[in-house]
Amino acid sequence: MPATIDHPALATGNVAVITGGADGIGFAAAQRFLAMGMKVCIADRRRLAEAKAELGDVLAVDVDVSDRAAVVALAAQVTRELGPVSVLMNNAGTGGGGDALSNPEGWDMVLGVNLMGVLHGVQSFVPAMVERGAPALVINTGSKQGITQPPGDTAYNVSKAGIKALTEGLAHTLRQKGNAVTAHLLIPGFTYTGMMRRRLPEKPAAAWTAEQVVDRMLEGLARDEFYLLCQDNETTREQDEKRILWAAGDLVENRPALSRWHPDYAEAFKAYLDAPTTTRAG
Repeated sequence: MPATIDHPALATGNVAVITGGADGIGFAAAQRFLAMGMKVCIADRRRLAEAKAELGDVLAVDVDVSDRAAVVALAAQVTRELGPVSVLMNNAGTGGGGDALSNPEGWDMVLGVNLMGVLHGVQSFVPAMVERGAPALVINTGSKQGITQPPGDTAYNVSKAGIKALTEGLAHTLRQKGNAVTAHLLIPGFTYTGMMRRRLPEKPAAAWTAEQVVDRMLEGLARDEFYLLCQDNETTREQDEKRILWAAGDLVENRPALSRWHPDYAEAFKAYLDAPTTTRAG
């Protein structure tokens, strides 16, 4: 466990709200915030009773974050029962949307939870955080898949790319207001979460634990990082940076979409990845 994080929002008695807080990264964050002496609300749709029993003194609320009215009601309940919010972690997420030509219902679900759920959290909680004027944090959980766009679950990629754009815009808006509320984008790598546990009963060796992601998040917050880019047990920071730069190079060099996975560019990508770190795509 890293040293105590010196951030005024992460203080004893302050309130933290975590969507998707009953499992995975959200649950690990709840544990850390409680250990700091904070008051914690976890909002989720499953495993709430078990999480509350394990965490102890938390406010546990069954909330569908894709429902704007439900998130507005959550904000009112938290303020009424716990007090003003210092930390908002929009973390609820799901997958299984499918590619661009399939599963309309899956797309609705994934975008509703992953993207609109974050927007609902931001719009329901942040205005009051801004008006209060005290130091506060907004942490939105994105994904590397929203940046490098690997083929497969395109709906998930779209939702996480949207979170990136939303959080960047939010950070700019808050900066223009000149107040103490800051926004941050959490970018997990390969992480063994509750969603993965339902498919894989044991953690793959390559994956980080949720606790490792939260430790990295807190270390980044202590350094006032916006992009809280996480690694895992199979990918280094250097490899992440090269993959991100290659993805940006698709646009700059007008290569085919997702050229990293295009057969005509397989050798070029491998050479780029193996080259010294001074080499840059584009």
